[in-house]
Amino acid sequence: MDAPTRRRLLAAAAVAVPALAGCLTESGSDATELATPESVPADDWSEPDWRPADAVPSEDDVAATTVVSDLAIPWDLTFADGDAFVTERDGGVRRFDADALAEDADLGADDGETVLESASLPDRASPGEGGTLGVAAHPDYPDTPDLFTYYTADDGAVSNRVVRYDLEADALETVLEGIPGSSIHNGGRIAFGPDDHLWVLTGDAREPALTQDPGSRAGAVLRVTPDGEPHPENPNWGDDGDQRTYSLGHRNPQGLDFTPQGTPILAEHGPGARDEVSVLRPGGNYGWDIVRGGPDDPEYGSYDEYEAATPPVVNTGSETTWAPSGLAFYDDGAIEPWTNTVLVCGLASSALAVVGLTPRSDSDGERSSDESDAVQYDADWLDDRFTATVYRLFADEWGRLRHVEPGPDGSLYLLTSNRDGRADGPFPRANDDRIVRLDPR
Repeated sequence: MDAPTRRRLLAAAAVAVPALAGCLTESGSDATELATPESVPADDWSEPDWRPADAVPSEDDVAATTVVSDLAIPWDLTFADGDAFVTERDGGVRRFDADALAEDADLGADDGETVLESASLPDRASPGEGGTLGVAAHPDYPDTPDLFTYYTADDGAVSNRVVRYDLEADALETVLEGIPGSSIHNGGRIAFGPDDHLWVLTGDAREPALTQDPGSRAGAVLRVTPDGEPHPENPNWGDDGDQRTYSLGHRNPQGLDFTPQGTPILAEHGPGARDEVSVLRPGGNYGWDIVRGGPDDPEYGSYDEYEAATPPVVNTGSETTWAPSGLAFYDDGAIEPWTNTVLVCGLASSALAVVGLTPRSDSDGERSSDESDAVQYDADWLDDRFTATVYRLFADEWGRLRHVEPGPDGSLYLLTSNRDGRADGPFPRANDDRIVRLDPR
């Protein structure tokens, strides 16, 4: 059994600290043991044949254009066969013409057709950070004209659901429910992976102990079929476990994408900083809320003290917060210095983090370019497969950044989140919130 450290026991008895970094913290749960699956499929990870570009990414590598203004807290964006679907947290789902986003500027929210009204989502609610969150199109879209949406519902109790909407038949069905919900920590990102299965990120819904319960859908990465059934090669969490679970022990994950090999990469909010980026392993337990740092963390157990804990590639520590949300692995090559990097949007940092992941076998993971403006994550207690090198771009340029999505044209699209009640300083500005296009120079 994993034993709690003395500092973890002290933290569990402490009073919850105030809200920080745009994401509330909470006192520790009574959990002292990390959940483990009964069996796990073979981890097919192997050292990648890709490497981050051997260059220092810069703001000068791109030209920025505001494409759409006056959106109501945009949360997610996905491209599918000439369409661009955008969710608004306090609204529904809009469809824009992808070519218009690539070529035009100064579009308004109403230039996008509302294809799914918020009122059409049964029991939909917007408590705090909840609302209409993630969106994904079926892999065979438009032949299969299905749009998947993650949203918060209140039918007497707050929860989250994933629904499938047939755009042609105007028919809606629930494919996944029973996801714990709250005014904060709802997770919410969804995406189809390279295996054409649906990946769903859920938060701890302010009940940290649930993330160590394999039977709960809280604080987990779920991998399901388009009908909401478990992926046949998911880990086995036992008779009482939910077989939809790919990994657990997550606090509030909101960013997900895949490497060219198909390996999932995740970003999640930490407690009072301690934000993380992880290269996921099947059956991994990412520690919340027992483990959340290194040996010098004053409040939480260290990854190297718990054999069952799966460490991240980035943990920002107790003094630095990103409040990470959307994430993208950029492998297009159009923005050459950013090729094969992980792009992570920061809400509290109001910046875009460009993360290069270099295998540690490459001369101990060191990159040859000038790292004077970079932060390197290579501590022994982190994921020993990679060294992460992080650059911070566009700090305070557009305020809080919710998501980044590569477009079919090689450009990148940023969503701002300045009207979510957490902005400060000069934000929100007139015409927020917006979609900003980054074109290669």
